[in-house]
Amino acid sequence: MESPGLVVHGQSIPFSTALRNLVNNPRYSDVCFVVGQERQEVFAHRCLLACRCNFFQRLLGTEPGLGEPSPVVLSTVPAEAFLAVLEFLYTNSVKLHRYSVLEVLTAAVEYGLEELRELCLEFVVKVLDVELVCEALQVAVTFGLGLLQERCIAFIEAHSQEALRTRGFLELSSAALLPVLRSDKLCVDEAELVKAARSWARVGAAVLERPVAEVAAPVVRELRLPLLAPAELSALEEQNRREPFIPVRTPRGDEEPGPLPGTSDCLVTSFLLQVEQIVEAWKCHALRRGDAARGAPCRRRRGTLPRDHHRFLDLHFR
Repeated sequence: MESPGLVVHGQSIPFSTALRNLVNNPRYSDVCFVVGQERQEVFAHRCLLACRCNFFQRLLGTEPGLGEPSPVVLSTVPAEAFLAVLEFLYTNSVKLHRYSVLEVLTAAVEYGLEELRELCLEFVVKVLDVELVCEALQVAVTFGLGLLQERCIAFIEAHSQEALRTRGFLELSSAALLPVLRSDKLCVDEAELVKAARSWARVGAAVLERPVAEVAAPVVRELRLPLLAPAELSALEEQNRREPFIPVRTPRGDEEPGPLPGTSDCLVTSFLLQVEQIVEAWKCHALRRGDAARGAPCRRRRGTLPRDHHRFLDLHFR
């Protein structure tokens, strides 16, 4: 009986180096991609891509016809991120950079490359900093990357004031901002959170060409206005009259719902039905009870500065 053969392995580094030389090499290539907004040409080998990735197997499934094949346009992925994906597919390794890893991660998720996705996640966690964390949080929320979202929230909790000043914070979606505002562990005072949320809403309003109050509607209910002192609440109320940001009135009984001053006539239902947050905050002050406000959380955050009225509200940190 013939003995079974033995699999032996040559050196991996020369092998991967040779394959790396084929990345974006027009020699012997049989497919051309046009990638990114710059429409950069990237050359590849369809058999290798197809055997390594189901996405490319489906994309390149049809046999090329006679003559020069048409380029495959992938306009949403930046060229550098796409080249990193190719490097991984060709060599099973990739050089990641802090400034582009989120784009590589996004491509890995979209192309179903689980191993590359995990490598990117490990790298993001290692290099996470104030400038990167909000962008990483947005990617985590967009693609349902729960562990990365938890890491980002924990980082923002520990570096709240710095994170709130970043461009990434201003560009968060409402879905990504909500878990931040719901945290009890933010190291920032509520007055600063109100300012940050207003700045966020202004940016969103400019981009979406919608009223500030309408953009802010999904997130302002998470602001803990009863934590503010009466003078701060009065100033907020006055500012809110000049530039509607927090809804102060909702329809009751047989009243016809109407828009707030300065808002459009077609506000979303969630906006019209929000709690009268400023009114409810005043109620907490008047009754000296933290449970007096309907739906207005009164829990202190980790960074909440003490105020005289807090002793009446039974504001323990949870």
